[in-house]
Amino acid sequence: MSIERIVMAFAGFMIMLSVALGFSGSPIFHHEYWLYFTAFIGFNLLQSAFTGFCPLALILKKMGKKPGMAF
Repeated sequence: MSIERIVMAFAGFMIMLSVALGFSGSPIFHHEYWLYFTAFIGFNLLQSAFTGFCPLALILKKMGKKPGMAF
């Protein structure tokens, strides 16, 4: 799996998890402050689209994962 696909999968998983933890109707609700984490992930995805800087991509590259075309 390429770095781009890992980043997209990880971001999607973290968004779904943080929404589930922050939404009061969820069975795993913890606190509404988790929605700030959702906003942080969205902001990070947006800035990485314009700057090309993604901390997770740097970590994965150092772990030996290969970059590839996302689609």
